Amino acid sequence: MRVVTRFAPSPTGMLHIGGARTALFNYLFAKRHGGRFLLRIEDTDHERSTPEATAAILDAMNWLGLTPDEPPVMQSERMGRHAAVAHEMVARGTAFRCYVSAEELQARRDLGEEKRVAARQEGLGESERSALLAEAGALLAPFRSPWRDGGAPPSADAPYVVRLRAPDGGDRVVEDGVQGTVKVHAAEIDDLVLLRTDNTPTYMLAVVVDDHDMNVTHVIRGDDHLRNTFRQIPIYEAMGWDVPRFSHLPMIHGNDGGKLSKRHGALSTTVYRDLGYLPEGMKAYLLRLGWSHGDQEIFTEDEAIRLFGLDGINKSPARLDLEKLGTVNAHFIREAGNDHLFDLLTPFLRAEGDLDAAAASRIRKALPHMKDRGTTLVELAAAFRFLRVVRPLELARNAKKSLSEEGIDRLRKLSPELRKLAPWTTASISETITTYCTAAGLSMGQIGPPLRAALTGGLPAPDLAPVMDWLGREETLGRIDDQIQTGAG
Repeated sequence: MRVVTRFAPSPTGMLHIGGARTALFNYLFAKRHGGRFLLRIEDTDHERSTPEATAAILDAMNWLGLTPDEPPVMQSERMGRHAAVAHEMVARGTAFRCYVSAEELQARRDLGEEKRVAARQEGLGESERSALLAEAGALLAPFRSPWRDGGAPPSADAPYVVRLRAPDGGDRVVEDGVQGTVKVHAAEIDDLVLLRTDNTPTYMLAVVVDDHDMNVTHVIRGDDHLRNTFRQIPIYEAMGWDVPRFSHLPMIHGNDGGKLSKRHGALSTTVYRDLGYLPEGMKAYLLRLGWSHGDQEIFTEDEAIRLFGLDGINKSPARLDLEKLGTVNAHFIREAGNDHLFDLLTPFLRAEGDLDAAAASRIRKALPHMKDRGTTLVELAAAFRFLRVVRPLELARNAKKSLSEEGIDRLRKLSPELRKLAPWTTASISETITTYCTAAGLSMGQIGPPLRAALTGGLPAPDLAPVMDWLGREETLGRIDDQIQTGAG
């Protein structure tokens, strides 16, 4: 049996972090077993599904590198197939036409609620209270249609839905790949609707038909679908189809243990991209949200494919920790190839202003040495501001203090020594400054502040010698001369 997994989001909103993790787990499981990973867009809710949400989901999947092995399946294009299966089930006797109207069902539920409220009234005898609760329970229990065993329709043109003939009696058992053995009694499964009165399929039917037709062998999804599994398996059985292996993932909570919300960082996956996280970092972090392999914290994709298994998934909810995400992301920034990282960084550099060829060249040169200057691409882009500011530099308050008359005089005497340099390298610059300080009887603490102020305007920057190397001879001497001339004026 060749393993086939699928990710099946509904395009009623963006792809959030929980969905991204589900997609990742499906992708890794398929790749681990040499199988196929498929994508299905469940867009049958016409009122809530939008093309924009579909495009956003595909964009997020593409950013994460979770590429399906076949073109995405659009569920709305398969509604004829769904209906055909429902009618086949009617022919088999495993489904039936039900003429109970939606209004009758609502009246049944309303009456059940009324009896439940009535049972709470004061002054009732125990037997009367018990009788009311029993009646309420029967009315509110999973619906078993009076038409499940057949019967003539009320009229020739009476509207009907097609319902599954739910299993009778005993326990229904699912051996879940994460949750273990899960049981419910058959009485908890209703005669669920498969086709509405307008012949459109319900979610329950469409999911089963699509998974069967896509040859899905393993359904890996959130545990909010666990109850649905007990309603979907009877559809497989009704058609005589093989039932896939189900595994239900615990939810992701906030770092305080509460239900995940925007205040915890429950954002669209592409928002994390816009905040400067690398896809490699995002996937490595999502992997550890509810899955573990020993004490290892960070995995490359190749390692994840080789090691991922359902037995490593925890049963308890994972907690979203943005500080940990930053740590993981910083690791992948440091490990990224220089050209690849520059390409990722470029949009964030442009977001801060024009990026001319000279500034881009300086940043490329500095990048291998500056990778530890940010946990995100936004932070890293900001760390290069000192290389791209335009002359004459606007000085911060502390920089102005460093460029006192005495500081300017020291720059004036250092400048000729720098002009003699050949070649212009970090090592030769450092040696020249040291030689100048020795000859002038100065310490680095006396020449460093005015030199740094002239070169960066007070912006954060690393050691001066590499800064001057990255800026280049012309830009370095030009920035120093600007301050000398300003001081002379």
